[in-house]
Amino acid sequence: MKPLAERMRPQSLEEFIGQNHIIGEGKILRKLIMSKNIMNMIFYGPPGTGKTTLANVIAGHTSKRFYKLNATVSSVSDIKEIISDTKGLLNAAGTLLYIDEIQNFNKKQQQVLLEFIETGEISLIASTTENPHHCVYKAILSRSSVFEFHPLGKAEIKTGLERAVGLLEQNDFEGYSIVYEDAALDVISDFCDGDMRKALNLLEIAVYSLEAGADMRMELGKEAVIECLSKKMVYSDSSGDYHYDLISAFQKSIRGSDANAALHYLAKLINAGDLQSISRRLLVIAAEDIGLAYPNAISIVKACTDSAAQLGFPEARIPLAQAVILLATLPKSNSVITAIDAALHEIDTKNTGQVPMHLRCNHYSGAESLGRGIGYKYPHDYEHGYVKQQYMPDEIAGSVYYIPGENKFEKGIREHQRRIRGENHE
Repeated sequence: MKPLAERMRPQSLEEFIGQNHIIGEGKILRKLIMSKNIMNMIFYGPPGTGKTTLANVIAGHTSKRFYKLNATVSSVSDIKEIISDTKGLLNAAGTLLYIDEIQNFNKKQQQVLLEFIETGEISLIASTTENPHHCVYKAILSRSSVFEFHPLGKAEIKTGLERAVGLLEQNDFEGYSIVYEDAALDVISDFCDGDMRKALNLLEIAVYSLEAGADMRMELGKEAVIECLSKKMVYSDSSGDYHYDLISAFQKSIRGSDANAALHYLAKLINAGDLQSISRRLLVIAAEDIGLAYPNAISIVKACTDSAAQLGFPEARIPLAQAVILLATLPKSNSVITAIDAALHEIDTKNTGQVPMHLRCNHYSGAESLGRGIGYKYPHDYEHGYVKQQYMPDEIAGSVYYIPGENKFEKGIREHQRRIRGENHE
């Protein structure tokens, strides 16, 4: 018997659940499907959101000959075989080729596809869980429309589950009634993270674990579902788009001083077991977003991440959480990254000249005859360890990169600089 998720696969737009932003009434993709004017398309989004299902629905709305490949196991010869097959058929409507997980095709394999897309021999629908702008050959991308699929909402998942219960009653448990608590469907909906396939698989396991009473009733309660749950795994590919979205939200939450949101994204990264990415990002945040507002932050974070590496999961979660809460609640300053980026930009865009002669190395015989180091003033010989002299090349002598932030520590830096510059003379 086919899995429930496969048997529940919608056959029409009316049965399709979710993605109203692209196939709802009046939306562009729905109009294209109804007109049977199928262009090259790339469906992009997380698992279980309907990419393959919609490709099948589209195939049912057209008179094109339909072929399916999975890039995980297919090769160039499979593509060429399909093309050869289509050339031997009298099919004026053309050919529709669906390729699942296209990110698994390398550049050469994708180039083979391009040849037939350009000649119009095939219309391509490709799906991927990774950002197509990162994994799809640019020439194919430029000839295709990208449609992003979103995780399904809780209400949409529950609609699918309710339909599935009816299917199970009708086909698998004929004569029995399946009575479910709304809370049971809530547990499944919360657990599946917008993945309909995962939700249906869990429902199938839960229902088949039930025992019918004398009245032929099978009662699906919250506790029965919870017993079937394995550890919830957050979808996270360490090289994929979702991973970078998590990391981005993680840093932006800390930067925005929202400790609760930062802990939420930390928990997702921990759930995926991604200790290295968490540690690297925390160290970056300590310098980029806290910086000189609290210079000791990077030392504390380094101690926390070192401790996490030594402990490993699950204990590593504790020092990581300590670092996150610290960084989220500290004052913020981006003066460090702003300063170094300004210096790098000037080097890239201007003629910045040479190192001034009085600053050049003079620790070798003959340096003085070349004018190296002559006129240099040793700051420690002067009061407060400061003496005014030019350090920048002549061409950019007035450039300023570092501007102290409005926090206690950097206000102290600003006042110190003003004090020594006002008290000392050449």
